[in-house]
Amino acid sequence: MSRYDHNLVVIGAGSAGLVAALVASTARARVVLVERNKMGGDCLHTGCVPSKTLIASAKAVHQLNDATNYGLRNVQGDVDFKAVMARVHHVIASIAPKDSIARYESLGVTCVHGHAEIHDPHCVFVDGVGYKTKNIVIASGAEPAALPIPGLDEDDCFTSMNLWSIQELPERLVVVGGGPIGCELAQAFNRLGSDVTLVETEERLLPREDKEVGTIMADIFRREGVRVLTGYRPDRCVGKRLTVTGSISVEELNFDRILIAAGRRPRTTGMGIEKLGIKTKPNGTLVVDRYLRTTVDSIYAAGDVVGPYQFTHMAGHQAWIAAANALARPFWRYALDESVVPWATYTDPEVARVGLSEEQARALGRDVVVTHYQLDDVDRAQTEGQTEGFVKLITARGSDRLLGALVVAPEAGEIISEYVTAMTHGLGLRKIFSTIHVYPTRMDAARLAAGTWRRKNVSGRLLGLSQRVNDYMRL
Repeated sequence: MSRYDHNLVVIGAGSAGLVAALVASTARARVVLVERNKMGGDCLHTGCVPSKTLIASAKAVHQLNDATNYGLRNVQGDVDFKAVMARVHHVIASIAPKDSIARYESLGVTCVHGHAEIHDPHCVFVDGVGYKTKNIVIASGAEPAALPIPGLDEDDCFTSMNLWSIQELPERLVVVGGGPIGCELAQAFNRLGSDVTLVETEERLLPREDKEVGTIMADIFRREGVRVLTGYRPDRCVGKRLTVTGSISVEELNFDRILIAAGRRPRTTGMGIEKLGIKTKPNGTLVVDRYLRTTVDSIYAAGDVVGPYQFTHMAGHQAWIAAANALARPFWRYALDESVVPWATYTDPEVARVGLSEEQARALGRDVVVTHYQLDDVDRAQTEGQTEGFVKLITARGSDRLLGALVVAPEAGEIISEYVTAMTHGLGLRKIFSTIHVYPTRMDAARLAAGTWRRKNVSGRLLGLSQRVNDYMRL
């Protein structure tokens, strides 16, 4: 008789937990997947899927209202917000079967609904029922961080968790937080018809990106009608009026609803990790080694509860490694490589990056070459009337290997993939430039930016030799 009933118990059925369970079931392991809320987690129900669906509706309205620039008359988007939200929930429902209990049970996963508590390194209790297991993967995710504002009525406050139940478009919306979530939703609600004010405590929007990104996005937002207040902190509410304080002024903002988008905190409480001695970092994430093992040998973790990248694709990647290492120990193990991690912010235009930013590279003391390529030089951008943006490449001096890439453009999240592949497999900009790309496409921006680097880094000595040879050939 085996000592353990199961090879793996996975806590959380969001992006990381689903992948961990799938890896284990594919390996013919006995796996239990525990979820206290809905299968699919935040990404499906309150994150990526609903927000990108809402953004798509907002983009359609914006394009209709901009129709005169395309030679069209009498075209205007009339927003039916209830229908917009109905579409959001329809898309969630259409994707949900991929993450459902039925699908995972058909794959051999034992799915359990309830609250999980780790009793000891090899036993998880779910609502009083114990599951003995060789290993555990914690994939409990994260939730919106609280931002206490004195006087704010919780009934007036949205977060990315409770936003998706509304049926009425807020007439006046204040968004607190100028990171990816705040920027995406501020632009979307403004396009749908809300009067939006975006408040960010840092001096620029999207502060994790280079300064020029925040500048161009603030300019676009203001032009579209969003009031942007950077360098302001929210102080207090009196009724439906928010006071925010900047370095030189105090503003009073009237609102109907407030959206708090001030980051996300890991879910680690209530699972018993404290009594087991599993260490956490000051920001609350679990301490793991490069194999995604916590400070307890049999317990691994993946996804937002680990960080530092709170992305669905990174959660899935971490989960694959955590599950594989849990199942394979002590015979072999896989190390997590975080050197090439891409991400995108789905504003319009999108912002996508991989690797080091210019500011990060210079802060590390790297001698870098920065190549800029403006989007208005891309023919496809001209044909579609979407020319705001750029490609920015960071390379070490004397090398064509990328240290980082930044794309601000429509579908930047697609364009960045070429640079992700190049960095992952050690391909330089010469290889990208020499690759045939379809014309006219937005993807051609990746090649043209590489070509800009190539022209600026051709050896003067080589050009001189080429000229002498050509002069000789004319004799």
